[in-house]
Amino acid sequence: MKKKIALITGISGQDGSYLAELLLSKGYEVHGLIRRLALENKENRFSRLNGILKKIRVHDGDVTNYQTIWRLIAKIKPDEVYHLAAQSFVGLSFLDDFSTLDTNISGTHHILSAVKEMSPKSKFYFAGSSEMFGNVDENPKNEKTKFNPVSPYAISKTAGYFLTQMHRDAYGIFACSGILFNHESPRRGFDFVTRKITSTAAKIKLKMADKLELGNLDAKRDWGFAGDYVAAMWQMLQQKQPDDYVIATGESHSVREFVEAAFDNLGLDWKKYVKTSSEYTRPTDINFLEGDYSKANKKFGWKPKVKFKELVKIMVDADLKLASEIKNGLGNGERVLR
Repeated sequence: MKKKIALITGISGQDGSYLAELLLSKGYEVHGLIRRLALENKENRFSRLNGILKKIRVHDGDVTNYQTIWRLIAKIKPDEVYHLAAQSFVGLSFLDDFSTLDTNISGTHHILSAVKEMSPKSKFYFAGSSEMFGNVDENPKNEKTKFNPVSPYAISKTAGYFLTQMHRDAYGIFACSGILFNHESPRRGFDFVTRKITSTAAKIKLKMADKLELGNLDAKRDWGFAGDYVAAMWQMLQQKQPDDYVIATGESHSVREFVEAAFDNLGLDWKKYVKTSSEYTRPTDINFLEGDYSKANKKFGWKPKVKFKELVKIMVDADLKLASEIKNGLGNGERVLR
C-alpha cells in the first residue's frame, strides 16, 4: 500500500515537530518546508527535530515565495498539507506588522493557490488561532462565535481563515481550519510567556537568575498541551467532509495562576521573584479566552488529555533539567535558555 505523503510548513516549530512525529508513527512520508535561515543554522533551528531528522525530507523554501511553493507542491503532490508556518508571536506583530501580515496572509494564499492549481486533491489544514476572537463577550467561544481581532497577528490569522473557507467553498478544496486555543510544551519558544515563566523559574531555583518580569498577570487563557492538539489537526483531515473546529480544554487560567503553579512545583514563593513591567504589555490585549471543543469531540472523539497543572509540571521539569545541564556544563543549552 502506497504511503500517504504529508507536507508540513513550519515543521521545525513546536507544533510542526510534534505533528511530524505523529505522522511518522502512522506510516506517512513526511516532507517539511524550512527557510534557508534555518537550514544554515541547524544546531539552533533543528533542535526539536533531532530525533527524527533522518526520517523526514526537508525542502528549502519560504511561504512568501509563490514560485517555491508552486514547484514543491507540483513535485510531491502531497495527500495532506499542514500549514503551520507563521510569524506567531503576538507581541512582535505590533512591532513588525508589515512582516507579520505578509508572511501570514500571503503565505497562506500562496499555499492554497498552489494546491488549487497543482494538487487539488490534497487535503489542507490551516492553523487558526483563538486570538481571532479578540475580546468578544461570549464564553466559552465556539465555531459560531464572531471574530474581533485586536492585533496584527490576529488580523492575519483571520484573513487566513477566510482564505481557507473561500478555497473550500469556491474551488472544492478539502480545506479545514483548526481554531486552536493556547497550547504549550517544553518545545515552546522562549519568547512566549509560558516558557518564559517555566525557564526563568527553573533558573531562579538553581540561583542562575533572581527575578522574572512579566506584563499583565490577570489575562486569562485556555492552555492545553501541544502534543494533544496536533492529533486534532490530523483527525480533521481524516473526516469525510472538510470543516472548521475549535480545539481547547474548556478551562481558563490567568497568567498569575500559571506563575503560581510553576513556582509551587519548585517549592518557591513566586511573589518574592515576580515583577510586572509596562515593557511587556501590549497596545491592545485580550482579557479572557476559553474554548468549547464539543464539536470536535462529537465529530471525531477528540478531547484534551493533559490538564493545566500537569502541563505546567511537564514544562517546569523539562526546564529544570535543561538549566541543571547548563549549570553543570553538560551541554550547550545556554544558546537556547535565556
